[in-house]
Amino acid sequence: MTAGRIASALGRRSMRQALVFVALLFSIAAVFAFSFPALSGRVVDQANLIQPETRIAIEQKLEDLEKKSGIQIVIATVSSLEGQDIEPYANELFRNWKLGEKTKNNGVLLLVAPNERRVRIEVGYGLEGTLTDALSKVIIANAITPRFKAGDFSGGISRGVDDIITVLTTDASEWQQRPSLRLDREQATDPASWVLTAVLLGLFFMLIVSPTFRLLFFNTLLNILVSSGGARGGGGFSSGGTFSGGGGFSGGGGSSGGGGASGSW
Repeated sequence: MTAGRIASALGRRSMRQALVFVALLFSIAAVFAFSFPALSGRVVDQANLIQPETRIAIEQKLEDLEKKSGIQIVIATVSSLEGQDIEPYANELFRNWKLGEKTKNNGVLLLVAPNERRVRIEVGYGLEGTLTDALSKVIIANAITPRFKAGDFSGGISRGVDDIITVLTTDASEWQQRPSLRLDREQATDPASWVLTAVLLGLFFMLIVSPTFRLLFFNTLLNILVSSGGARGGGGFSSGGTFSGGGGFSGGGGSSGGGGASGSW
C-alpha cells in the first residue's frame, strides 16, 4: 500500500472515530440535559395545578419557615419530565436551583409531574436525618397521592407541605403521635428505586472500565453545567440563601444527594 493510500485510510478512520465521538457526546448530553423552568419563587407552578388562594397560603408558610429556620422549601409542578424518571429529574432540578443554604444544605423540593402521574420529595444533604426517605414516603402515601387521585391537586400539595414542615420543625415524639405521619410498618420499596440503582451501577462500571466513556462523560457534564449557569432562576445566588442581590428569589447554594422518596397515583 502506498503512503497516499495509507494516509487516506487513516483519514477515513479518524473521521469515523470523530463521528462516533460526536454521536456519543450527543447521546450523553441527551441523558443529562434537562429543560428546567426558572426558579421564580417558592412555588413554581408550570403545570397550573394550584389554586391562587392556596398558592398564596403555601408561599406564606414557606417564607415564614425560611425566615425562622433557614430551611428553604420549594414547590414545583412541571408539564413534562421530558421522558425521564422523576428521580434524576428532581435531583438535577434541585442542584440546578441550588436549594437551601450552601453550608447547611437544608433545602427541600416537592416536585409534581401530572402528565406522568408522579410526585417526589427531594431532600438536601443536611435534612436527610430528619426528613428521612421513609417519612417522605409516608407523607406522599398518606397526605398527597390520595388527594391527587381525587383530583384535588391544591389540597394534596398543601397537605404535603404542612406535613413536611411538621416533620422539620417539631420534636419526633410529637409528630409520631399523628396517625398521618406515624410509620407503623416498613414501607414497600419503590420499584423505580431499583431501576435507578441499576442504572447508576452501570454508569459507575462504565466510568471505571472505559477511559473513553469517562472522558466523554465528564467533558459533557462540565459543558452542561457551564452552559446552564446563566439560566438559573432568580438572577444569581445570595450569600444568605434566600434572595439575590437583584431582588429576585434564588437558591442559596445547597445540594442534594438523592435523598427523599417518590410516588404515583
